[in-house]
Amino acid sequence: MPISSFYGLQTSLRGLLAQQRMLDTAGHNIANASTQGYSRQEVNLIASPAHLIPAGGTASGGLASLGSGVDVQNYRRVRDGFLDLQYRGQATNLGSRQARSQALDRAELALQEPGENGINQQLSEFWDSWSDLANAPSDPAARQALLEQGAALADSFRTVYDQLTTVGAQAMAEYADLARPASATDPGGEIAQLAKEIATLNDTIKRQMTAGDSPNDLLDRRDLLLDKLAGFGQISIEQIGTTGAVKVSFVDAATPATTYSVVDGATATWAGAPAGDAWAPGGRLGALLDVAKPGGTLDQYKSALDAIAGSLISTVNGAYGGTFLETATSSSAGGLRVNPALVASPSSITAGSAGPGSNDVALKVAKLRDGAAVDGAYRAFVARVGADVREATRQSSNAEALTDAVEDRRQSVAGVSMDEEMSNMVRFQRSYQASARAMSTMDEMLDVLINRTGRVGL
Repeated sequence: MPISSFYGLQTSLRGLLAQQRMLDTAGHNIANASTQGYSRQEVNLIASPAHLIPAGGTASGGLASLGSGVDVQNYRRVRDGFLDLQYRGQATNLGSRQARSQALDRAELALQEPGENGINQQLSEFWDSWSDLANAPSDPAARQALLEQGAALADSFRTVYDQLTTVGAQAMAEYADLARPASATDPGGEIAQLAKEIATLNDTIKRQMTAGDSPNDLLDRRDLLLDKLAGFGQISIEQIGTTGAVKVSFVDAATPATTYSVVDGATATWAGAPAGDAWAPGGRLGALLDVAKPGGTLDQYKSALDAIAGSLISTVNGAYGGTFLETATSSSAGGLRVNPALVASPSSITAGSAGPGSNDVALKVAKLRDGAAVDGAYRAFVARVGADVREATRQSSNAEALTDAVEDRRQSVAGVSMDEEMSNMVRFQRSYQASARAMSTMDEMLDVLINRTGRVGL
C-alpha cells in the first residue's frame, strides 16, 4: 500500500490531540483540587497501530512497520482500593466511637456534678437539715425546712433519672431516623437516601462503562457516598461482574455471615434495621443501639441510680423508724418523694423517741452522712460515669487520629498535587509545541512539493 504524502501530518495531529487531552486532564485535576472525594486522573497513552509497508520497504526486501503516532488508551483514576478498605473500616470505628462519646457526654451533663443542683450537694443539705432538726427538735421551721430539702433531694433524683431516660430516647430516635426505610411518601432516613443515590449512580456507571466510557467522576462520587455509609455501620461491597455496578450490604459484626442488603445494582434495597436489637451493625448505628437498648449503657446507669435511691429510702426509713421517703413508681429514683402524710402534717415528723424535746431520731438519721450505702455509692456512680466518658472521649480521639492517618495516606495517592500538575502542564505544553512544530515542518515540505515542483530555476 503506498504511503500518502500527508501521512506525517496525521502523525503530528495525533500528537497534538494527545497532548491536548493531557493538558485538559491536568486542568481538570487542578480545578477539582479541593473537591471532596475527587481522585486525580491521568491519561494513559499508547502507540498507534503501525502502518504496514509492503515488500521492499526495507533493505532486505521484507515488510516494514511505519509508526503512526500516539493514541489515548484511557483516562485512569489514580486510587488505591486497599486504602479505601482501610479507610472505611476506620470510618466505621470512628462513627461508633463518636456516637458513644456524644451520648455519654449528654448523660454526664444530666448529673450536674459537681454543682449546686447535683444530687451530691442535695444529699449534703439533706443531712444538714436533720442536724438542724436535732439542734431544735421542737422548732416547726426546722421541720418545714427538712421537708423542703427532702423534696429537693427527691426532685434531683427524679430529674437525673428522667434526663437519662431522655438521653436514651434521643439516641434511639436518632437510630430509628437514620435507619428509616424509604416509602412512597417518605424519602427515608439518611441511609435510605444514600442507598437511592448509590443505586442511581450504579445505573449510570453501568450504562457508560458498557458503552466503553470511563465515568471517573461518577465513580468518585459513589466512593464518597460509600465512605459516608461506612460511618453508619460495617459494610460489604461486591462488584457485579464487569458492569461497574456494586452490591452493598451491612454486615452483622456478631455474625459476619449475616448481611442486610442496602443496594443491589440499580436498586436501593434498604428495608430498614431489623426489629429490636437483634443485630450488631457497628458504626454509628451500633453505638446508638448499644447505648439506648434495654440493658444498654444508659439502662445500667438508671439501674445504678435506682439502687442508690433504694438504699437512701431503706437507710433513712430504718433510722427514722417509719416512712420518711418512699417511691411512687416502680423506679426508686424515678418516683422518689417524701411521705405525703408528713408533707400534709409537718408536726407529725418525729425528732426523738422520748417525746417533745428529744432528738435521738434526728441525730440517728444525721449520722448517715457520708455512709457507703448512699453518699459513697453515689460518688462511686459519678466516678464511673466520668471514667466512661473519659474513656469514650479518648477512644473517639484515637479513632479520629487513625482515620485521619489513613485519609492522609489515601490523599498521598489520589489527591491532587498542585506542584505536580503545574509541572505536568509545562511538560505537556512543550510536547504540544513539538508536535505543532513537526506539523509546521511537514506543511512547509508539502508547500514546496505542491507549489514549486516543475518550476525551473526556483
